[in-house]
Amino acid sequence: MRGGIFRSVVVLLFACLAWTIGLNPASAIENKTFIEPILTLPPDGTKVDVDADRITYDPRSHNAVATGLVKMVYGPFTLIATRVEYNQVTGRFFANGSVEVREPNGNILKADRIALTDKFKLGFAEHVKALLTNNVTITADHARRYDGEITVYEKAAYSACMECRTRSGDPLWVITADKATHDNIAHNIYYDNPRLKIGGVTVAGAPYFAYPDPSVKRRSGWLLPDIKTGGVYGIGAVTPYFWALAPDYDLTFRPMFTTLQGPVADVEWRQALASGQYSIRGIGVHQFTAEASPDNQTWRGAILTQGRFKLNEDWNWGWDGTFASDQHFLNSYNYDGREIAQNDIYATGLWDQNYVSAQLLNFQALSNSSTTSTDVNPNFMPTAMPYVYGEHIFKDAFAGGDFSLNWSAYSLHRTSPDTPFATVFQGTDQTRATSELGWKTQITTDGGFVVSPFAKLRTDIFATENVPGAPAGTDTTAQILPTAGVDMRYPLIANYAYGQSIITPVFQFISAADQGSTTAIGNEDAITLNFDHTSLFLTDRFTGQDRFEGGTRANIGMTYAFLGANGGFIRASAGESIHIAGQNSFVAGSGLSGEQSDWVASAVVQPWDNFSLSYEARVLNDLSALDRQEALASLTFDSFSTNLGYLSIAPEAAYGRPKAEDWVEGDAKIKLSGGWNVFGGLAYDFNASAITQKTVGLEFDCQCMNFKVAYTGTYNPTTFVSDNRVMLSLELATIGKASVNSGF
Repeated sequence: MRGGIFRSVVVLLFACLAWTIGLNPASAIENKTFIEPILTLPPDGTKVDVDADRITYDPRSHNAVATGLVKMVYGPFTLIATRVEYNQVTGRFFANGSVEVREPNGNILKADRIALTDKFKLGFAEHVKALLTNNVTITADHARRYDGEITVYEKAAYSACMECRTRSGDPLWVITADKATHDNIAHNIYYDNPRLKIGGVTVAGAPYFAYPDPSVKRRSGWLLPDIKTGGVYGIGAVTPYFWALAPDYDLTFRPMFTTLQGPVADVEWRQALASGQYSIRGIGVHQFTAEASPDNQTWRGAILTQGRFKLNEDWNWGWDGTFASDQHFLNSYNYDGREIAQNDIYATGLWDQNYVSAQLLNFQALSNSSTTSTDVNPNFMPTAMPYVYGEHIFKDAFAGGDFSLNWSAYSLHRTSPDTPFATVFQGTDQTRATSELGWKTQITTDGGFVVSPFAKLRTDIFATENVPGAPAGTDTTAQILPTAGVDMRYPLIANYAYGQSIITPVFQFISAADQGSTTAIGNEDAITLNFDHTSLFLTDRFTGQDRFEGGTRANIGMTYAFLGANGGFIRASAGESIHIAGQNSFVAGSGLSGEQSDWVASAVVQPWDNFSLSYEARVLNDLSALDRQEALASLTFDSFSTNLGYLSIAPEAAYGRPKAEDWVEGDAKIKLSGGWNVFGGLAYDFNASAITQKTVGLEFDCQCMNFKVAYTGTYNPTTFVSDNRVMLSLELATIGKASVNSGF
């Protein structure tokens, strides 16, 4: 039986679950969408519509009997049965034979026999099965309805397991109770003496339990607790409470009680406005031991906030912010593992053929490590006020082509000119304004050639301060950079019974002005460069606009595609770039610094849906060495799936990669019988001769329940720091999720 495996591994999780059940008279539910219930009864005088195969009426007893397929409709109520007896004097219904009642709240009640009076307000049913609108089933020996609003189920069972069953046919998990009361006024379901069973075994219980019915979207109450561990705070128990203050705003309290540092306060405010919504979350602690923080602080904390708003049909605005007392706080207390937090206020506009984005940017150095030796220097972090970008597509064509205008500007400041890149120069202040007017068109000749001429005119102005190697003080640089070129392709198509083959030779000729000396221009947004098959035919292969690819060059290559009749395919490409004249904008390590670039190639093969293999490489022009290669294989079957990847890339110190990378990683998942899965993964760094990441776990997953236990380990070969964790989680559909995250 599936439940047998659970009994030895979920005791702690169910302790959390039982603790919540014992406290919780009304668990909170947020952002759940259900059928909107009809809460008003039909007005007085509303008739009952009856449709039946046969109806007989006795005027002496005032009894009417409908047989066959009987359907009775009274306002939002619908009753379906094979036999219904109705007394006009008492207003009492007796129905039997596959009885089904559809209630105003969207629930469906099925029973062997049912009696209703007072226009469906009062009633009694035997051997009841209630189907709620959130796919929950309540079964009971008997059910009674009072005043049309209260339904009491005797010897009830509650379960969301529509598909997941034990070998005996019972639901995988079920809450049984001596009595369950559904209050349609308070929208609660109350249980007397509830017991939670999994696989037929009782694993948790409480004398009393209440839960919102499916019509509830949000309500005040305790949320499921969480247990986690950390080297700074020891063991932490999170006890969240959701407070729905009003329909448009609420508070969530998530205090964490720790064994080493005392209580951690955690409060989040959320509010919905007519134009959007925002949230503010504050976290703080007064530590028992100051030495647990890098700078021996006693008070530590953070504020996290975000907002999303709509100004009108064309414009949106918002913000994201993270502000911490020190770099290590959020990571040390397991709230945020980022290395850098981006704070911004932004606005975006999109209308007709225009797009505009404006941001005020600030970056805060955090830490995803337990040691200070790998901290990002806060002085490296710039503030950009503002950074704006715009694009306009002209409606009217010119010279048979399309015109566009792109423009951008930023102004940034940092405390120190030092950067984490020894060969990338950045100043303390830099302001840049750039505009680019572009034209392009496409011509297809009678012979099948696709010719795409294009032209661009870019203008830049830079004002910089304290760029290493440049004269001291402010330096202003202005430049006009025209570009013109043509892209020519000749697709050759062949059709076969088993698929279609397309071979396309590609030739591209580009001539552009030289950017000249960049000594006085800091490199803020064009640091990284990954020359591969995806960038071979770009008109400018820099990733930002602080640098410009000038000179005259020719890009040549070929693409191939085979599209199989069975849905499989093969795609491949290869080529190189030839520098003909003018200044070469690239330096050693880029693959583009010589007269002839490195060769770049790629191939993707997917003969069937369940298997794919891809490979790409960058090879020295003389084919003597590989500068980059990357391979990925994926295999998927009904009960087994795996991925295997390999990357080897040479260092590019001038482009932000001071060290070579050489690693392999893989993962696999095996589906066992009965919804069980085993999964694992591994990453190995060849340069460090070390396993840098490993994962192994066991998971049970079905329609109404998910259980997972996993071990993860990470190792940083630079700092020699390891992080090992065991995570257990259990989620029951419609009830909630409990988890334990323990580090060691």
